[in-house]
Amino acid sequence: MEALIDSFILHLATERGLSTNYQLLVQRVLLTFTAWLKHAQSKTDAAEVVTRDLSDYLAHRKGDGLAASSIRIELIALKIFFRWLTARGMINGDPAEPIFAPRVGQSLPDTLNEQEIRKLLDSMTGNEPLDIRDKALLELLYASGLRVSEIVNVRLESLSLEEGWIRVTGKGNKTRLVPVGKTACEAIARWLEAARIQLVRPKTQSWVFLNRYGDRLTTARIWQIVKERAKLGGMEPERIYPHLLRHSFATHLLGNGADLRVIQEMLGHADISTTQIYTHVDQKQLKDTHRNFHPRSK
Repeated sequence: MEALIDSFILHLATERGLSTNYQLLVQRVLLTFTAWLKHAQSKTDAAEVVTRDLSDYLAHRKGDGLAASSIRIELIALKIFFRWLTARGMINGDPAEPIFAPRVGQSLPDTLNEQEIRKLLDSMTGNEPLDIRDKALLELLYASGLRVSEIVNVRLESLSLEEGWIRVTGKGNKTRLVPVGKTACEAIARWLEAARIQLVRPKTQSWVFLNRYGDRLTTARIWQIVKERAKLGGMEPERIYPHLLRHSFATHLLGNGADLRVIQEMLGHADISTTQIYTHVDQKQLKDTHRNFHPRSK
């Protein structure tokens, strides 16, 4: 099983072009299943796996307290693995094919309203290099809806502040151009012209956002920065995180009349159904507004 898993992960990387994080997720799921299969069923060969084994494993995971959404993710990993084995003739029949994923209620992403966004961004007024960097970073997160994994990999040559564009590489190694608003462009220009140069070291590369040692920021550090700035701005740091700015970006665009297909392109969603969750957010806000302000809604 382990050798087949290694081959499958290589397939995800080289032929499917899926992200490293996704590869690691699938690998973890498959190795966890393999360990359970050996211990509980005394099986070590993929050809020995039957549908009942998979059902028992998922029941075992549910008994461990795994949420339906997490079980669904594990089942998807198992399904694509066994489908791949079947397609290549490594096993006879797909044992995962008859199993349906558990139904998961769709949860709406949390967002900040426009006043909260303004409070957060306008609170960042410091003039030290790291203050200027953090201001530019958060302005860009909200202005363009980028993922943290995309932000950390942005290079100077990917920016065109004169035209208001940034080129990023998202999931599946897909490159897209994303517009950057005037306020964010001004904050980034200030960072590049007045502050970034103070952090550059002899071995510094062309990453846009640097730490105090001249290296690029990590995703973990960006999470810390967002929470630190939220706290300094008088907001609850437990509630604020980078992806919240991405959700807010999409929700505010939709609420102000932007086309869903355009939002999909800017977010880098492969499927429009992923973007459609923001229409539900907007409908929820409409219902909340009606309930709170209509005289006969209560």
